[in-house]
Amino acid sequence: MTTDAHHQVLVVGGGSAGVSVAARLLRLGIRDVGVVEPSGTHYYQPLWTLVGGGRATAGASSRPQRSVLPKGVSWIRDRVESVDPEARTVGTADGSVIAYDRLVVCPGLQLDWNRVPGMAQAVTAPHTSSNYTYELAPKTWDLIRSMRSGTAVFTMPSGPIKCGGAPQKIAYLAADHWREQGVLKDIRVVLALPTPAMFGVPVFAGELERVAARYGIEVHRSSELVEVDPDGRTAVLVHHESGARESVRFDMMHLVPPQSAPDWLKGGPLAAPADPAGYVEIDRHTMRHVRHPEIFALGDAGSSPNSKTGAAVRRQAPVVARNVAASLAGAEPLPASYDGYSSCPITTSRHSVLLAEFDYGLRHRPTLPLVDTTRERRDLWYLKRYGLPFLYWHLMLRGRA
Repeated sequence: MTTDAHHQVLVVGGGSAGVSVAARLLRLGIRDVGVVEPSGTHYYQPLWTLVGGGRATAGASSRPQRSVLPKGVSWIRDRVESVDPEARTVGTADGSVIAYDRLVVCPGLQLDWNRVPGMAQAVTAPHTSSNYTYELAPKTWDLIRSMRSGTAVFTMPSGPIKCGGAPQKIAYLAADHWREQGVLKDIRVVLALPTPAMFGVPVFAGELERVAARYGIEVHRSSELVEVDPDGRTAVLVHHESGARESVRFDMMHLVPPQSAPDWLKGGPLAAPADPAGYVEIDRHTMRHVRHPEIFALGDAGSSPNSKTGAAVRRQAPVVARNVAASLAGAEPLPASYDGYSSCPITTSRHSVLLAEFDYGLRHRPTLPLVDTTRERRDLWYLKRYGLPFLYWHLMLRGRA
């Protein structure tokens, strides 16, 4: 097969995972690294919740892609549409075929707006928004600050999503703003969660129960949005245990779309045969593909059963970089292992954060000495708003943290 280019390591995706692992590969002495990424802008997506809650500007979450790519990396500004693990090539949207010795797959997740009837139309309607896109997050804040009475609905889909705490975070930010404005008593706040508990780790679930109760939020557990009528401003929720359906008329709604791996991965040679979501089938500790040893994956598109967060990427990137370097050197077994660590800084008010840290076993894994992270704290707000963005832009993307 004729190829248009060849790289010792080819990285698919230039988000947090792709840039971080590329920087670490360079630090390990691997000089021929290519990154395939179509977007000219790089986003720090965790900030979008604060944009929607009126606590940050959208512009603070974006930088030119070129400015965050490590020096020495070859940027292929294109979109991957196929992979041939036998030929060790990927195909791109412009028809190019790129060969590799090692492939790192981290294209992120796809937002599946059309999986819920009416959602794709609703998200652009006047009374609905979503913090899951850069363009819509400011609209969320416009809706929140203009609301004085009525019903506000916040939804979360079942299945893995980027930052599983984000659907709750915006509900708490909104409720706290309405409390400060003296109008919370006139607003019915509905939070629909597909899970039976507020959070998968009991110690944090209990704290979030108290937060929701403080605001008088009506939490619908084991419930999910299955249909939305943007013109009639009606949301249809289904209760998973009973199958009962409930229609809720809303005055504003924050939507979180179902998510999956990009379509080009689904049903392809990298996904598990029985996985319709299309995640790259990897060993959850080494992050290496279970059938194609020259392929690795990290970030949201991998099949490892951790929470899909930037904190998980920060722990996965050094593991993948070390294991890729070791495999190129012929070292077996691979030296580095990922334990499933993830964290989710959950904004519980406009001034406080609950820092949920945990591993594959859903065990509490605190990393801040002398800080009780099982309770919402004001000092953690400053970590979320200022500390973590600094860490991201100046250390994580440079392979230093």
